[in-house]
Formats: sequence, structure tokens, C-alpha cells
Amino acid sequence: MAVAAITAAVGGASARAEDCGKNGEGFSKWLSSFKQVATLDGVSAEAFDAALGGVSYDPEVKRHDGGVAMFGHNFAGFAASHVTPGMVARGKAELKRYAEPLAKIEQRFGVPGPVLVAIWGQETSFGGDNGSFPTYTALATLAYDCRRAERYRAELIDALMLVERGIVQHPSQLRGAWAGEIGQTQLMPSAYLMFATTPDGTGTPDLVHDGADALASTANFLKAHGWQQGAGWDEGEPNFAAILQWNSAEIYAKTVALFADRLAGR
Repeated sequence: MAVAAITAAVGGASARAEDCGKNGEGFSKWLSSFKQVATLDGVSAEAFDAALGGVSYDPEVKRHDGGVAMFGHNFAGFAASHVTPGMVARGKAELKRYAEPLAKIEQRFGVPGPVLVAIWGQETSFGGDNGSFPTYTALATLAYDCRRAERYRAELIDALMLVERGIVQHPSQLRGAWAGEIGQTQLMPSAYLMFATTPDGTGTPDLVHDGADALASTANFLKAHGWQQGAGWDEGEPNFAAILQWNSAEIYAKTVALFADRLAGR
């Protein structure tokens, strides 16, 4: 379900779990009340307890959320450290290794392999580092924190729906980034629910362990956010806007575009 739709769904109920905090005090009480909200949104007690039973507030997540902008303000410096000769060589090797699924993905969604592999490389070093934060702990911490509580309560409901539907079968073992992103290209739970797919659209996608599924899901997201087949992706070209929908930081988007150019031999 989309973030907007889920937010609308929890909007009325959220008043019953309206309290928030800036530290761990009151977290347990809030989590107990949020269970009622989740129940109203179709999350069973079993799924809630499997994901959030025993979860505690994580001050490290709070510190990351309140930190400085991760991309800084220097595109040249950021790009130089992220689009290195080694990264480009690895990316080209992954293009060859995943040539068959990438061809299927481009046929379905119109998104070329170099763009997808560039995002994959930037997000998790081609699946090598999906993140180490317990996903449900991170989401619950941010859902309780006053800064962006409404947004993250919606994401937490979507993450619980992943358990409810059997997509995530071992929630306590799920690890990702501090902001709750999941899988090899770091989709938020709302995007996972909406865009997760396989290269040919059959079977059950696994964005954590299967790189091809993560790439296909990324292409599905980009297509849904305005990707135009055959158009350029550099700044000022039509598809740059779709990359900005993936991540609104201009420095990040420009770095992905540059990385994709290098992978495409431009």
C-alpha cells in the first residue's frame, strides 16, 4: 500500500497513540497503545508480537536521524569518493553477471541496467552491506520520536503488514539502514509493498537475498515515478526527475547519473 494511502488509514487512529517523545522515556507505554492502532489497520496480534515483542528504543537511531545531512554540499567530492575506478569496475562486472535478468527488467520497465546497477552500488555496495540496524527497532524508534512520527507510524504499519502477509518471516532477524530501509536497494516498507517484484513478474520477490529481485523492484519504482524509456538520465534530462524521486538529494541523484554514465561507457 502506498505511503499516502496508509497515512490516511492510520490518520484517525493515530490520535489514540498521539504521544511521542524525544528519548526512550514513555516508549514502552506508547508501543502498547500502538498495538491497538495496528490492530485497527489489519495487523494481527501474532504479527505485531513477532515484529515488535521485546523491542526497545534505540538512541543510536535517534542520533542518526538528528545528524548532519549525509551527502554534504560538495558534489565533486562526494562523487569522487563514490564513483571510483574500483566501483566502476565492479559495476561493469555486475552488469555482465546480471545481463539476463537486466534484459528482462529493461524490457518490462524501460530502465537500463547501468542506472539500476549504479543505484545498487550506491545503496549497498551491490548487496554487500544492507545495513546492520534491526529494522523493526529502527522503525519503532522513529515512529515514537516526535520529529517525523506521522510518517514513520505509516511506515511501521506497512512493515508490520510485511509480517502479516508472510513476506518477512523472521522479523527479529531483519537488518537494514537506520531509517528502516530494507533490501539490497534500500526500499522503505511502503515501497516494498507496492513495488517488490521479480525480473519476469513471476514468483515471490526477495529483496534482501536476491539481487535480481532488488533490481527489478527498483526499476518498477522508477517506472511508476515517471521514468521514460529511451530518454536520458543526466541532470536536465527527463529521467533525472525519476532518480530524484528515488532520493531527493540532488548530490545523490547526480552521483547516480554519473555512475550510470561510466557504466554505460559514456
